[in-house]
Amino acid sequence: MKQVMRKLITGSVVGITAAAIGLVASAAQAQDKEPIKFATLLDFTAVYTFLTDEYSQGQQDYIKLVNEQGGIDGHPVKLIVRDHGSEPEKGIALYKRALDKGAILFDFLSTPVSRALVSRVMADEVPMLTMLHGRGDSIVGNVFPYVFPAAATYQSQAALLIQYIDEQEGGLEGKKVAQVHIDSPFGREPIPLLETLAERKGYELETFAYASPGNEQSSTWTKVRRFQPDYVIIWSAGPSQAVSVRQAVRNGISPDTIHSVVWLDSSDMESVEGDAGIGVKRFTAVNPGTEPELVQQIIDQVIEPGNGTGDRDTVGSSYYNIGVASMAMSVQAARLAMDEFGAPLTGEHLQQGFEMLEDFDAEGLMPPITITADDHQGGGWGRVSEWDGDKWVPVSDWMQAPQDIVRKRAEESAAKYEQETQ
Repeated sequence: MKQVMRKLITGSVVGITAAAIGLVASAAQAQDKEPIKFATLLDFTAVYTFLTDEYSQGQQDYIKLVNEQGGIDGHPVKLIVRDHGSEPEKGIALYKRALDKGAILFDFLSTPVSRALVSRVMADEVPMLTMLHGRGDSIVGNVFPYVFPAAATYQSQAALLIQYIDEQEGGLEGKKVAQVHIDSPFGREPIPLLETLAERKGYELETFAYASPGNEQSSTWTKVRRFQPDYVIIWSAGPSQAVSVRQAVRNGISPDTIHSVVWLDSSDMESVEGDAGIGVKRFTAVNPGTEPELVQQIIDQVIEPGNGTGDRDTVGSSYYNIGVASMAMSVQAARLAMDEFGAPLTGEHLQQGFEMLEDFDAEGLMPPITITADDHQGGGWGRVSEWDGDKWVPVSDWMQAPQDIVRKRAEESAAKYEQETQ
């Protein structure tokens, strides 16, 4: 599928289908009023290619569903889809163009690009969605009023994984925990939190880095084996995650002791030979599969009629469903804002719509989140899933990661940002 999608790149414009080039959307039921424009300016060609196609496919299919059902009070939703290649300068240029076209919501799905746009979206008063990427301290809404992580940040994910292990073990006192990570700011991000939790819970923490892009990790895992950890947390994204699982197993690490950040998909686990990966666990932000009601609606009203965006086989994948959830939250925020303020919908009103989200779960697709003016994360909810050799199976209910440490660190970082930008 990815090879097919690359053929759709023309200059700086990327689309998953011809309808994705330029403004995407529309069904006859939502044509009579001015469109509401969202810009999903993503990385289709550089760093985040392991997930962007499926993520964008989910976003586009969901918006097609919304428009098929009449849009938002008769207003169709249109997506501006472009490729920034994870280049901040290109992302800024695309942002300006989309803003000029009337876009009132932005999603970049790239930490470097989203970080470069923080001050701009706040000055222009348009919300930026940073679901599962971006600045962890942007959960502090009074400092970052127009930035919405709207899902558990990486620090919350690490805290939740430790909480799950602690509960299953009946305490981590005296245990050894290894964190094996790509040597980048993303890979190192949870380390201070894991160190604080180690002091609190009494486990011994050792961190082990490997060089980017992570294709070669053998020497790192030799060191991990010598440490003899009771539990391992792997922290990267894309192909390097599959390398980590394979290397762990080869070095005698039991798969049921391996726990991952959210970026570990079925395709990664399918590269592990035989049943060797059964028992590996990961943080899960949304329910995968085609069973969730919202995904079923997409299948019935978009896919079956032949209006789907990409390969049908990817419908319901983890990354597809994350894309669906990202737009479901955004559309619900827009609905709430329209109910409160009417048309035309502005960035300022949409921002307030996000802060009206209460126990929103996208019809069971995701944990119920409540976003407030103070908390733009929505509480840090998630669950742990386990690989059964064929699919990811939940092994916990939706849980809320302990937020005291997460919040304290975020507030400290946000205060530093505030001082530096005054």
